[in-house]
Amino acid sequence: MSFAESLKKNNLSLWNKAHVNHPFIEGIQDGSLEFEKFKHYMIQDYKFLIEYCRVISVAISKSFDHKIMSFWSKLLDETLNSEMTLHESFCLDFGISKEELYNSETTLGTKSYCNYLLSTAYKYDIEYISCSLLPCQWGYDEIGRRLAKKNKTLENSFHSRWIQAYNDVEYQEITNWLINYVDSIQQKVDNEVANEIFQEALEFEYLFWESSWNLK
Repeated sequence: MSFAESLKKNNLSLWNKAHVNHPFIEGIQDGSLEFEKFKHYMIQDYKFLIEYCRVISVAISKSFDHKIMSFWSKLLDETLNSEMTLHESFCLDFGISKEELYNSETTLGTKSYCNYLLSTAYKYDIEYISCSLLPCQWGYDEIGRRLAKKNKTLENSFHSRWIQAYNDVEYQEITNWLINYVDSIQQKVDNEVANEIFQEALEFEYLFWESSWNLK
């Protein structure tokens, strides 16, 4: 079993709770998720992406191999200059203005998740930073693939558009690179610490879904 797979297996119950069985995800899949909950999610996800870019920037500064630095640099460019622009466009298409996107308050749950990732990035080396980002990248990849196969939503609905966004070849390539990188670091890290970081990030993933589901 690869190192990434072992991290997932060690936390499988929590993984399923966050990325498989959560009612928010099930609501996207069958088209029953209310727009207000989706709107809350989109605004908070935008806030998250801003801080996510800061985490990637720290990862770049801690990369000593130019190929690894190149990957993180491409991810930063993709997130900052493509994904966030698409995020804004997506929101406008469904009536969420730029002003609302920019000026809405960041929830405590979003702040806590971002603070965790940033503090981990500043405290640890690049190998551990990768473990902290893996639950989000890999989780969304799996959700996108799975929901695309079982998509019961109306074409051009916000549910369907979201599924299409994460069932994306380029996104999947990033996931594969990150999984392979985490597999390569098993002998370089304290496996218990890596698992703890993976688990804590996964907890925050669950709480992020919970926040939007409960509009908090």
